Amino acid sequence: MNIFNPHQIFSSSIISSMASPKWVSLTFILSMFMPLPISSNQSLGPEPELAQIPVSFLEHAKRPELFDRMVSIRRKIHENPELCYEEFETSKLIRAELDRLGIPYRYPLAETGVVGLVGTGGPPFVAIRADMDALAMQESVEWEHKSKVAGKMHGCGHDGHVAMLLGAASLLQEYRHQLQVSFRVWKVPAYERGGEGTVVLVFQPAEEGGAGAKKMIEDGALEHVSAIFGLHLASVHPIGSVASTPGPLLAASGFFEAVISGKGGHAAIPQHTIDPILAASNVIVSLQHLVSREADPLDSQVVTVGKFQGGGAFNVIPDSVTIGGTFRAFSKDSFFQLKERIEEVITRQASVQRCNATVLFNEIAKPFYPATINDKDLHEHFQKVARDLLGSQNVREMKPLMGAEDFSFYQEVIPGYYFFLGMKNDSQGQFKPMHSPYFRINEDVLPYGAAFHASLATRYLLENQPKSTSTSDQKTESTSTKGNFRDEL
Repeated sequence: MNIFNPHQIFSSSIISSMASPKWVSLTFILSMFMPLPISSNQSLGPEPELAQIPVSFLEHAKRPELFDRMVSIRRKIHENPELCYEEFETSKLIRAELDRLGIPYRYPLAETGVVGLVGTGGPPFVAIRADMDALAMQESVEWEHKSKVAGKMHGCGHDGHVAMLLGAASLLQEYRHQLQVSFRVWKVPAYERGGEGTVVLVFQPAEEGGAGAKKMIEDGALEHVSAIFGLHLASVHPIGSVASTPGPLLAASGFFEAVISGKGGHAAIPQHTIDPILAASNVIVSLQHLVSREADPLDSQVVTVGKFQGGGAFNVIPDSVTIGGTFRAFSKDSFFQLKERIEEVITRQASVQRCNATVLFNEIAKPFYPATINDKDLHEHFQKVARDLLGSQNVREMKPLMGAEDFSFYQEVIPGYYFFLGMKNDSQGQFKPMHSPYFRINEDVLPYGAAFHASLATRYLLENQPKSTSTSDQKTESTSTKGNFRDEL
């Protein structure tokens, strides 16, 4: 087992261990991808060879041994779904696979999270992330590997996300000895040295409302990392295609709950009661005016009440009613303006009906998620890799969605990029949307996800090599960092 000190992600011992012969620099030999010999008189630059990296990764990811392993991992996780911060068996499976691959890791972060490393242990650092929690819902798909846990299901594809990231880890680790590039033949300064860098594998718990990304950051998952990539499976896009956009992609989101209290009594004599159901009804109607009459029509916002609980008899007016819902916006200012106005509308409309209201946003149990905003430079990077892997015709620009993703917490700290990976195949029947009890994954998509992860990270490292490397500087850094690392390869 290879475990980082839980208090220090990059200790002196890991740096020194990775400098030893059993650690090979994560550098990239494009001759592996381009088997033809390169003449010293060749005028081609690095771009044609870089373009072969995603294609080769996809070819390797489709090999039966790796594809079958990803399918097996995904099905094991699917059969044993675990909710946020309860992903102990999922985490154990991930660590066992990293051990099998000989990849060191740090555990635990955010209670069940795992961070693995492939590379030199030095800069640049780039992260690729997968979430791993399930949903509290009963699976309705009847198949051999249906959830074995009542009331829990991987209904958002996180089992596939984990399998694809482990597939990428396998690709990167398998070819760490061959992945070495030198562009000296083209005399391009940025590529004159052998490549350096580290890929950080982020296996994150609690995306579904638990803000696991926030806790991963607090526990040091992004230490030294300069960029991060993430993906989500999408049943609306065909397999072999991707969709994303620069700038805002997903909205900021929050939840609210309000208890509206009146005076209960018999429905036949309402004059002796203070009706909280009537008050709550007026509140709900008034909340809809926040978007239709107060928000800029060009600034997308949503307020939805999805919970209404009150009363249990046809002829009794209850003492209180509980309502709850979600609010969303792309702008931080608009988001907190909505929050302020939601509380004002609920309390004041309740008072019009002689009721009292208490509004809770419960940010500890259900933290607010920031908007997912894709870095524009990383968008260009993504476009290059995606076009090389799938062809320009399969790289789609999408409109922003009002859904939310805690990947946004990473983007508040460092540049990040999030995209959707298509898996629709009409020949396999209809694929239901995320969070449906009939949600299922087209497992043919797994090699694409693995190849995307590996390619995005690989090319990022190649194009962001440090301008200078100093052995003495590395030694200074190594000896100045404290911590423990155990390597039992």
